[in-house]
Amino acid sequence: MVDDLKSRGPEDRKRININEPWELDWWSKELGLTRDQLRAAVKRFGNMADKVRDEVKKKKQARPT
Repeated sequence: MVDDLKSRGPEDRKRININEPWELDWWSKELGLTRDQLRAAVKRFGNMADKVRDEVKKKKQARPT
């Protein structure tokens, strides 16, 4: 399938694909993580975006202000 260059964001927004540099950048920005933090989160929690998003949110809420 040919990439649609007009499309903004990954085609499958349910899964995080860390093997595509542009998707890694998109998800990093979307979740407020560095590339390395995103890779670690996907390694730990899997590539389902909802699961990673929930875990990132929990971690951010647990941080003292």
